[in-house]
Amino acid sequence: MGAPARDPDAGGERELIRVVNLSKTYFMGDVRLDALRSVSLTVSHGAFAAIMGPSGSGKSTFMNILGCLDRPTAGEYFLDGEAVAHLDRDKLADVRNRKIGFVFQQFNLLARTSALENVELPMLYSANEVPDSKARALAALESVGLAGREHHTPSQLSGGQQQRVAIARSLVNRPSLILADEPTGALDSRTSIEIMGIFQRLNREQGISILIVTHEPDISLYAQRVIVFKDGRVQKDESIPHPRDAATDLEALGPLEKDRV
Repeated sequence: MGAPARDPDAGGERELIRVVNLSKTYFMGDVRLDALRSVSLTVSHGAFAAIMGPSGSGKSTFMNILGCLDRPTAGEYFLDGEAVAHLDRDKLADVRNRKIGFVFQQFNLLARTSALENVELPMLYSANEVPDSKARALAALESVGLAGREHHTPSQLSGGQQQRVAIARSLVNRPSLILADEPTGALDSRTSIEIMGIFQRLNREQGISILIVTHEPDISLYAQRVIVFKDGRVQKDESIPHPRDAATDLEALGPLEKDRV
């Protein structure tokens, strides 16, 4: 594989994502659906942004393109300066594995597999052998508060603990970017705040850029920036000067019952 194409107009060193006139069109028979319409924006290294919008607004299509799960019909997408919008499927998979971690609403864990083995899975698909895969997976579980739970299967874990396993799994390949699709959608309010606390800590302490899709306005306030989609376009893009702090909110709620999450 040759050297990847670079963005000739890239700005400062801190730019992680840049999309330029990004469009995505689907055809169902004679019906044309413009899921994205000339979207342009940038996201810096170390950002924590929430993506919002009603169903059909284009936010999921946008996240799929950012995650290299889909390609745009038109426009450009630069990830860490690398032009990835029109790479073939194999090259997109390589970018995904090297740079991006994923977290989903329904956790997507293998039911009969331990937490440790679930976390190790992304390393099995790595182009390069990871000799310390077990140690790396254990460290990821510890970083989300699950030390000692590595041999538990999903059925032996609460919903919050399963989401922590999913977050640990997203970390093991040491991505620059975590994309989380409704990561609190299946959780109760307190557990949701705990999960947002993990994301905030990873963002602050490890500098990982995090983008979450959420329908919950309260959850979006833990991010530093909120991007709202409507009809395939960015309707609103604003910074949150003083995001809510999950650790402070949890402290205000009082102590948690032992082993609840």
